[in-house]
Amino acid sequence: MLLVLAVLAPLGGGTQPAAAYDRYFTADTIRVDYFHTGGPKSGEVLALDRVVNDGPWPGSRTQLVDGLNLGKYLFELRDKATGTVIYSRGLSPLYYEWESTPEAKTVHRTFHESLRAPWPKQPVVAELKKRDAVNNFAELWSVEIDPNSRFVNRASLGQPAGKVWTVFENGPPAMKADILLISEGYTAADMPKFHADARRMTEALFATEPFKSRRSDFNVRALDLPSAESGVNRPNLGAFRRTPLSAEYNIFDAERYMLTLDNRTWRDAASAAPYEFVEILANEKTYGGGGIFNDHATSSVDSEFSDYVFIHEFGHHFAALGDEYYTSDPIYEAGQPAARVEPWEPNITALLNPATLKWRDLVTPGTPLPTPWEKEAFEEHSRAIQDRRREIRKRNAPEEEMNALFREQRVYEETLLSSMPHAGKVGAFEGALYEARGLYRPEADCIMFTRTRAGFCRVCQRAVARIIELYSE
Repeated sequence: MLLVLAVLAPLGGGTQPAAAYDRYFTADTIRVDYFHTGGPKSGEVLALDRVVNDGPWPGSRTQLVDGLNLGKYLFELRDKATGTVIYSRGLSPLYYEWESTPEAKTVHRTFHESLRAPWPKQPVVAELKKRDAVNNFAELWSVEIDPNSRFVNRASLGQPAGKVWTVFENGPPAMKADILLISEGYTAADMPKFHADARRMTEALFATEPFKSRRSDFNVRALDLPSAESGVNRPNLGAFRRTPLSAEYNIFDAERYMLTLDNRTWRDAASAAPYEFVEILANEKTYGGGGIFNDHATSSVDSEFSDYVFIHEFGHHFAALGDEYYTSDPIYEAGQPAARVEPWEPNITALLNPATLKWRDLVTPGTPLPTPWEKEAFEEHSRAIQDRRREIRKRNAPEEEMNALFREQRVYEETLLSSMPHAGKVGAFEGALYEARGLYRPEADCIMFTRTRAGFCRVCQRAVARIIELYSE
């Protein structure tokens, strides 16, 4: 039997009347916690953990259905009685990254994850879909939820774990995109430093387009969450820490990659504030961070390149932007070119048909597709930089050595990438998403490609703007 599901708005997006929200939802947030397990023998298995009240709903009352077609997964909340999709969001949980690592072929792991939506008035079905081999969404897991069931905890968390304060505020949470910055590795005595770091990072983000022009569409708050000692966990150096959110370097054994795997704890802490986007600020000098689409992002604060990391990782978390670099040591296993399909990331293309390039309308007239650039020279220099970077980390050298290497790299790359015939033009430049061949980025340079001061390219700016429009009114 073919079941046709109604939706509140077409997949192309659009605004729903506030009456639709009032018909289906209360003023609270429902949070569905679940376990996401995989490995060489089990396949992909999901299991419900709990359903809880996550505080007042901070999101839009009219932008309920996500039509942007981003993320490896799609969360849909359907009214059980009618099958109507009443809320949806794309996402790419950490499990998605892990399943592409070599470890996933030999080890079973479980990740704790969450889905958030307005609190439904009547029974619903929470469904998680995943892209198949040709990037179409197919049902992976679903669970029925009766919001009035005794197995659903309707109580709010109560006393927050830390103190929430406002960096800047432009309006009610329902009408703005709400960012929450959380301290990690700051002692109680370090909190003035966290306040200064949070303001500095915020100003760096909002000095960058399109955030600069759209500042009025945002609220930014911060959460003081004191740690027992300064710094976060760094397993590769034996510098072990127990911090409130368990943020740590060496995720997937990558020295620069920092996230927290303690989803329940950080979610409970964040529930003290209205939020849609979270970035954890780590009180560390070592270069590092991470960003997961519609989950969380992190950045160290005292590296010379912390502003860049903060903005780059927020691009992943906020707008599902893909990494455009491809010459650093890979965390993930590369895909098979023979099975190439068009990536869902808005700033990456396989250029299967230049005539239908997804940013074709932004291509600079007269620019060839694919677009020639000084690829061999860039790669040769990058290989030498990566060799020196590995040697610096192996010696556990002072962070200033790494900063000096990055400064040297930045000077070379800014000079090379800005002097090419197609510099500053939108085209399709080969080399992106950890692969040297077969994937293309929109411009020669972008903050998603290098640590230069290029900012977001025009395609990335548009992708960011579309997310802003989904969360602000």
